[in-house]
Amino acid sequence: MNLKKLKQAEEAFFNRYPGGFENPEMMEIGKKHKMDKMIAFAQEGFVRRNFKLPELIVDNMIKVVSRSSMVSLFEKPKFRDYANSLPPKSKKLLASGLEGILHGKEQQGFETMLDVLKSGKLAKWSLMTICQTYFRPEFDVYIKPTTAKGVIEYFELKNLQYKPTPSWPFYDEYHSVINEMKSKVDASLSPSNAAFSGFLMISMQGRLS
Repeated sequence: MNLKKLKQAEEAFFNRYPGGFENPEMMEIGKKHKMDKMIAFAQEGFVRRNFKLPELIVDNMIKVVSRSSMVSLFEKPKFRDYANSLPPKSKKLLASGLEGILHGKEQQGFETMLDVLKSGKLAKWSLMTICQTYFRPEFDVYIKPTTAKGVIEYFELKNLQYKPTPSWPFYDEYHSVINEMKSKVDASLSPSNAAFSGFLMISMQGRLS
């Protein structure tokens, strides 16, 4: 990690947006993402007891994907139609994968969910990481390909090589690095990991000059 670039980005962000994410301009941008509502829905919808009802879990996954401002409009209907078309056994597998990610063996859950989405040619980073992004907003990381590739290149994350097909080793390492980067800057830059990724994205886009 290039710590100098990260600290420069931090300084430039606070110069451009005094108060950081409490700046009125940033708060206005934040309203579009409805993070509070999405977090509340995910934390209620994916509470552990609900996983006794796989159909409900899959329905809630569809709602999260459909309502999220971070998932592309192109991917939303594809996920909805595929998830709705799954037979009961596959819905149970998809739900158990998410249960593992959120409440159990994370790697096993990730790989189970990945296998189900691969069958529908929907093994996308966005779909693999969106539910946990809202369920554990200060811990899990949403991976948007353009942002992830940019962060790796701009901040010189030498141990990471982005690949379009999701994999647990990449997620685990990227997640660790993002949380390490958070620890090197002011805590106000990470009210959530999604917000922190937004800060990194803005920094790379040259919008702070």
